[in-house]
Amino acid sequence: MCGRFTATYTGEELAQLFLLPEVPRMAPRYNVAPSQPVAAVRLRQRDGQRELTYFQWGLIPSWAKDPAIGNRMINARSETVAEKPSFKHAFRRRRCLVPASGYYEWQQRPEGRQPMYIHLAGGGPFAIAALWETWMAPDGGEVQTCALLTRDANATLRDVHDRMPVILPVETYTAWLDLRLQDPAQVSTLLRTVPPEAFEYYPVSMTVNNPRNESPVCIARLG
Repeated sequence: MCGRFTATYTGEELAQLFLLPEVPRMAPRYNVAPSQPVAAVRLRQRDGQRELTYFQWGLIPSWAKDPAIGNRMINARSETVAEKPSFKHAFRRRRCLVPASGYYEWQQRPEGRQPMYIHLAGGGPFAIAALWETWMAPDGGEVQTCALLTRDANATLRDVHDRMPVILPVETYTAWLDLRLQDPAQVSTLLRTVPPEAFEYYPVSMTVNNPRNESPVCIARLG
C-alpha cells in the first residue's frame, strides 16, 4: 500500500512537469497522510484544461451513506480497480495525477518495522496514478476525495514491501487524464511497471510515524 508521501517540489517544477497554465504556490510537505488534503492534477470539465486542485485523501464513493468509508479507501489495487464498485466508475471517468517527491514504506525487520523513504534515483517529482470522486454531504456540501493506485512492487522495492504506488511515465499523462478514454482495458495498458533502477530508498527515523510531524527531519537519512 501507500500510506504516506512527500510533496517537496516547487510550483515551477509542477508547472513544467504537468504543463500547467499557471505556476501554483506550493509549500513543502514532508509527511502527507490519509484524510489530509493532497494536490492533484486533473482536467477541468468546463474547458478540458489541466488544473491543480486539492482532494481529501481517502475516496468516498458517491453512493456511500457514511463518509467514514473513506478511511479504508486510501488505495485502489490496479489489478481489480476496473471491477470494484467503489472505484470502477472513477477509473473510467475521474482520473487524476497526484504529484509526489517520494513516499514512505515500513520494512518488516526482526527488531520491528523500519520506515524507509523511497524516491526517484535522479531526484525530482513524479506522478502517482489516482482516482477522484464527489460525495454529497447531508447538508448539501460537496466533498471531493481521491485514492492512489497501487501495484506489485518492482525488484528493487519488494525487499521493503510487496506493494508500491502506480508511477506513471510522463508520456502517459495525457492519456491518463483524457476522460474520452473510458474503455477499462485500454486505460489499464497505461499502468506500466517502473524500471527497478528508477527508485532508491534509505531508512529514516520513527519521526514519520506520527502524521503531526511535518519537517525535513522526516526524510533525513538514518546514520
